Amino acid sequence: MLTIAVIGAGRIGRIHARNIAAHPGARLAGITDPVPEAAAALAAACAAPVLSLDQAFAADAVLIGSPTPTHADYIERAARAGRAVFCEKPIDLSAARVRACLDTVAAAGSVLMVGFNRRFDPHFAALKSRLDAGEIGTLELLTIISRDPAPPPPSYVAASGGLFRDMMIHDLDMARFLLGEEPVELFAAASCLVDPAIGQAGDVDTAIVTLRTASGTLCQISNSRRATYGYDQRIEAHGAGGLLRAGNMTATTIERADARGFTTDPALPFFLERYASAYRAELDAFITAINTGRPPEPNGTDGLRALELADAATLSARTRQPVTLS
Repeated sequence: MLTIAVIGAGRIGRIHARNIAAHPGARLAGITDPVPEAAAALAAACAAPVLSLDQAFAADAVLIGSPTPTHADYIERAARAGRAVFCEKPIDLSAARVRACLDTVAAAGSVLMVGFNRRFDPHFAALKSRLDAGEIGTLELLTIISRDPAPPPPSYVAASGGLFRDMMIHDLDMARFLLGEEPVELFAAASCLVDPAIGQAGDVDTAIVTLRTASGTLCQISNSRRATYGYDQRIEAHGAGGLLRAGNMTATTIERADARGFTTDPALPFFLERYASAYRAELDAFITAINTGRPPEPNGTDGLRALELADAATLSARTRQPVTLS
């Protein structure tokens, strides 16, 4: 049975470790984290051992959920050891460092999958399948909305790489996934409207990006660090023959109607709940890629392309000019 070690016992590491422990096709080799108490707590919850960092790289595969500055180094170490790698986004905040890392992976012939989990959300995946099947004809306009329920603390913002590289990078990957062709032009506009401390940390909390492909298809991405009604995750694809839309998930599908109108439950509170099934599906995809020898998706190149788009958005927002994409 495939053994997978988890590096990182934080929020995302806890999700992945529990999913591996419950997966019939894998065994959780153990947990490593520089905070011994965190590693011990997660290992106990998953009935797995605590590992040293060296021991983690002895498993068949490693799942990297540690802080971003460690990702590229750990990917390279695993690749050189002949291990398959799943790494949370981003591979690094520097595109040059990502390219060097991918060269190392290619030279080692290692498997690398990058954690853009939203591709595996059953609703977004169904939209993609139906779009590819031609249900609405030629895609003309794609709209992606992603709004967090509340802003992160300024301490997080300062080390995150900024909204475009930290938050919107998921939506930029989703745009590439759904458009089916690479964008050739990008324009971004951004403001700090939610929390002045985010602006003081050098970031923005509200942003819009418009992408144009060579065929003329347009995509608009809307991000905000605040949505008072819950975690807002919607996609709308408009085509020559109609529209496909994936709406928000709520705790139940129950509607209440009275003299004031119709009401529903709020949107799910955050990504842990909204994308629970997506995290399980992406783990399935990673294990299947290893067992079958098929290249995984999304891969390292997808991670690089999304980061390059995030870099372009950062530049466009700063200069207030469109950016031509190569």
